[in-house]
Amino acid sequence: MKPKVSIIIPFYNCSYVERAIRSALAQTYQPIEIIVVDDGSTLHSEKIRKFHDRVCYLGKPNGGTASALNYGIRNASGDYITWLSSDDFYQPHKSARQVQFMMETGAYISHTNFNYINGEGVMTKFAVASVFPSLPDFHRCFLNANPVNGCTVMMKRELFDQIGYFDEQLLYTQDLDFWYRAILAGYSFPFLNETLVYYRWHDGMGTRLNSKKIEVELAYVQAKYRGKLQKFLLETSKRKQKFT
Repeated sequence: MKPKVSIIIPFYNCSYVERAIRSALAQTYQPIEIIVVDDGSTLHSEKIRKFHDRVCYLGKPNGGTASALNYGIRNASGDYITWLSSDDFYQPHKSARQVQFMMETGAYISHTNFNYINGEGVMTKFAVASVFPSLPDFHRCFLNANPVNGCTVMMKRELFDQIGYFDEQLLYTQDLDFWYRAILAGYSFPFLNETLVYYRWHDGMGTRLNSKKIEVELAYVQAKYRGKLQKFLLETSKRKQKFT
């Protein structure tokens, strides 16, 4: 029996949500479930109504992306969990390719390459993910940056039992915090170098509107994990030297 994929779409006043849902419905992979979590929206909820017979719609008071993701994950029945922002969309074969990749590598978490699009959905840049020559280089990048786009990630649901859910106290960097915890817990985080996601840059996106707040929270999260990550890098380097 094939593993089931749950696609979680957090939604808050986003006019692009219909495109995101259609891309989830267009996945070539089965079995799949689509969970739209309305995080207390006051706008554009009517765009979801036409899909109520094909998606699971969950409403909740506004609490931020992390709370919406966690609410969706706790109500999901899939073996694998993915996160799709309501202003982005997937390639039709995204789930199929990533499930195959996860099963081949035995990974509990993985990420892929992606493209940039503008507000009108026109692709502006192809394959923008950082590609690292080695796993240590990938890990080292986390000392100063977040090289993983959350909408490219697929996770086994058991991972949440092992390291916990997204930190709901973090309004903007809950993804980076989760990646740190996964890496420090020893989970491999392999990269599938295929462009399976379209990431939309537009004037209304939170990354632009909240850039100053994001900078502050980013600095806090990086400082929280920097020492632990440096120790992890040193220990893994020593182990590699011992067995080479």
